[in-house]
Amino acid sequence: MQSNQADPFSKVKVYSLLAFGITAIGFSPILVKIVTDESAFLVAAVRTVLAFLLLIPVYFSAQKESEKRNISIKEHIWVAVSGALLGLHLICWVSSIYFTSIASASVLVTTHPILLIIIERFIFKYRFRLIVWIGVFTSFFGSVILGYSDSGSQGLYPNPLLGNSLAFLASAIFAIYFIIGNRVRQKRNWIEYVFPVYGYAALTCVITLFIVEGFTLELSGLLLLVGFGLAIGPQIAGHGALNYAVKYVSPTLIATLILFEPAASSVMAYFFFGEVPLPLSFVGMAIILIGIAMTWSKKKTP
Repeated sequence: MQSNQADPFSKVKVYSLLAFGITAIGFSPILVKIVTDESAFLVAAVRTVLAFLLLIPVYFSAQKESEKRNISIKEHIWVAVSGALLGLHLICWVSSIYFTSIASASVLVTTHPILLIIIERFIFKYRFRLIVWIGVFTSFFGSVILGYSDSGSQGLYPNPLLGNSLAFLASAIFAIYFIIGNRVRQKRNWIEYVFPVYGYAALTCVITLFIVEGFTLELSGLLLLVGFGLAIGPQIAGHGALNYAVKYVSPTLIATLILFEPAASSVMAYFFFGEVPLPLSFVGMAIILIGIAMTWSKKKTP
């Protein structure tokens, strides 16, 4: 899975955007936690719809300046699939915050580097050193410990096992979404890719909302304010930075950088909500991060 090479200046720009984007994503669970009285499906729908609407003037302004090119039906389909996957990822991710701790959800949702390694090995036929596989299984073991630690905290969180499962499912969906993005972004500029993807993500969230909860909606001022924050911060700035960088940096490397996000979320959760992870949760998170560090201690071989 090869990515385009960027010049030194471009690399500085890409990594600066990644640092900014990952910080923005760190605010996502904090903002969601504020509106847990609202439906998770509604929160995801409001977030994605507002992000799409906010990008409309940017998209049409860019369209006037860019040259038109023929886009194949196949490419349109992959963009639609990418958007649908992003919508499902956000639904699962937002829902997970309702049932488990911010720390656990943030760690489990960033296990996609492990999933990407497996996909690269068995689908794209890359070979990895033994220490990489040891790291994969070490991280998985840490995930089991993390899930077990929260399963005994029913008094603190509504349903930790369900929340952790939703976070892991969100991670799996994100891995596939990211691989598709890496391929499609090679032919499209940032706004040309992000705008339709966010549109399909919003459509997916809205359709899911109506299927699950019907057509009766009540939008509070707080929900709209939080939704605007989620749209501007975690989605446009956060995911937008990832979608910009995925053209130049391999998905696995970006996914590894995202592992800084759980630490940021956990620190913010402590200061905003006084949410301290359980002792065994610290052990699980530490093992996950050690495993991922082992996974990328050696570069992959072709």
